[in-house]
Amino acid sequence: MKEANSTVEGPDGLVYTARLPLSSATLNWLADLIRGHLKKIGSRWRALPAGKIAGIVLAVLRCDQLPGDLAGGNGVHRTTVARWVREVIGLLAARAPRLERALKTEW
Repeated sequence: MKEANSTVEGPDGLVYTARLPLSSATLNWLADLIRGHLKKIGSRWRALPAGKIAGIVLAVLRCDQLPGDLAGGNGVHRTTVARWVREVIGLLAARAPRLERALKTEW
């Protein structure tokens, strides 16, 4: 009798789907921000389109998903997702008001 030593998940691991409570306007805004950045730096291509990158990054930031969990299901490496997250955080930080301006603003 032979033993079955194969994994249940398969070679790429277990893939699951999650639903993010995001508006399409938020997703499109971030995708446009990423597209503008890619054009500015002269990037010729990315493994995924900007809209998909935006969704992955928002899943990491909003739902505390691990980059490795999202990477496998989307056919990219964990370090690629981590790099996308760092890039988007930098893009968002660049658009944020400086601390002294934010403190002067009356609410």
